[in-house]
Amino acid sequence: MTIQQLKSEVRNELLKNILPFWSEKMADTENGGFYGRMNGEGKLISGAEKGGILNARILWTFSSAYLHEKNPAYLEMANRAKSYILEHFFDTQFGGTYWTISFDGKPVDSKKQIYSQAFFLYAFSEHYRASGDETSLQTAIKLFRMIEKRSFDNSLNGYFEAYSRDWQLLEDLRLSEKDENEKKTMNTHLHILEAYTNLYRVWKDAELAKQLRNLILIFTMKIVNQTTKHLNLFFDENWNSKADIVSYGHDIEASWLIDEAARVLGDKELLTGVQKICVEIAEASCEGLQADGSIVYELDKGHLDSDRHWWVNAEGVVGFLNAWELTGNQEWLDKAMNCWKFIQENLIDTDNGEWFWSISDAGTTNLKEDKAGFWKCPYHNSRMCLEVMARGE
Repeated sequence: MTIQQLKSEVRNELLKNILPFWSEKMADTENGGFYGRMNGEGKLISGAEKGGILNARILWTFSSAYLHEKNPAYLEMANRAKSYILEHFFDTQFGGTYWTISFDGKPVDSKKQIYSQAFFLYAFSEHYRASGDETSLQTAIKLFRMIEKRSFDNSLNGYFEAYSRDWQLLEDLRLSEKDENEKKTMNTHLHILEAYTNLYRVWKDAELAKQLRNLILIFTMKIVNQTTKHLNLFFDENWNSKADIVSYGHDIEASWLIDEAARVLGDKELLTGVQKICVEIAEASCEGLQADGSIVYELDKGHLDSDRHWWVNAEGVVGFLNAWELTGNQEWLDKAMNCWKFIQENLIDTDNGEWFWSISDAGTTNLKEDKAGFWKCPYHNSRMCLEVMARGE
């Protein structure tokens, strides 16, 4: 496969399969915005709660698709998401955004998870890039200032995880039940990094530049394990690592997001050192690479979860392609191609649209987890397609 063929195939996947699924099957024609869930069997759950992360990622996806393709239908979907979010997800009394709302737009879980705030920032900055809508830029800037005011640890550095509606630090800080209950996490820092990078593309603010640089250094000095080059995932407030888990998907995702952040920041000296580390992280992620081209999920206290998740393999394609661009080593490009081939043959639902959640080591398709839902969003796979389309020229 040539790089041009890869670019053509992922563009076709994005435009013919992923985006139509979300615009045609998930737009909520009854209550506005987008439905909160479709189960793995393809049944729409019209009364499901609507998650902030899902809606932010929908806004980002269609904004980015319009930015690249200039199809007015994509901007229409992005504007639909933007309007619904502004009307229903923002807390006009205490600031920030709700974690979940009901199917008809009323707050259900009003906690302020910083991970979610970052995704809204990411989405609104992308909407501004696509549309030039000043409201979206100002919304993103407001979210940046709120995260810095509420979450940044001025004493020990980094960002705390989660707050009540009125901004009291919560006892249960977890994003999901599978996570460790710690005050600082790799995952939240990764997506603040991603969001601040996107905002800095369009708003060259000195404080934002300072905090973006700080986030890059947090990763290279505190989060990346200096021995294994994997990412440590959970930390106490003093940056002591609190879990023995290797997340291969987050490794390969971070390997290109940290590079992207340093590129956008524009400090050549910093970038040189960062890119060396990014290749090392990508190399560490290859411990999860399988002979069929796929990447397994994670290694938790010595137990390997060998399922092939949709998002892990989407990130694999981008991360391997990025490592190829950094090194010129053909083996990285081969890894990207092989991972894409695995996705085509195993994870894409060619009958009903979108991708399956995962496939087991034995080849069984996972229909128990959502086709679309709180965590199953048009983000990792759409972003993979858009990243590939923009690279390798």
